[in-house]
Amino acid sequence: MTGLLRPDQLNDITIAADDAKMDEERKERERKLKQKKDLEDAFMSQDLHPEVSERVNAAVRRAAELGHHQIEVMRFPASYCNDGGRRINILDPEWPQSLEGFAKRAYEFYTREMKPLGYKLHCEIVSFPGGMPGDVGMFLKW
Repeated sequence: MTGLLRPDQLNDITIAADDAKMDEERKERERKLKQKKDLEDAFMSQDLHPEVSERVNAAVRRAAELGHHQIEVMRFPASYCNDGGRRINILDPEWPQSLEGFAKRAYEFYTREMKPLGYKLHCEIVSFPGGMPGDVGMFLKW
């Protein structure tokens, strides 16, 4: 027969359980940070698809058939902008200068290929978690 657990043993059990829980929470935080960093790295290095024109044509055609005059072409965290989305949030005419990575390449494609055809591009902050700029929505209009 085993004896009863002593209070100091129970204290050790509690400490060990708390340590294990804190270690698991730390690992989860690290995993989420790595995932967030990997997503940002992918966004920053992503290039336009070789069939971008065909894809855009298909998307705007579908939208027009549904009677729409704009489509959201991209959504990304405001933190991916070099100013955290501030220029976009205040509708600064120089907001395109805040774009980085894939968003910048998409904007360059728009100015080179689509703007001359009469398309317009609008960016806005579409979410405000905790009162701060969250996601940027990029909308193509016609």
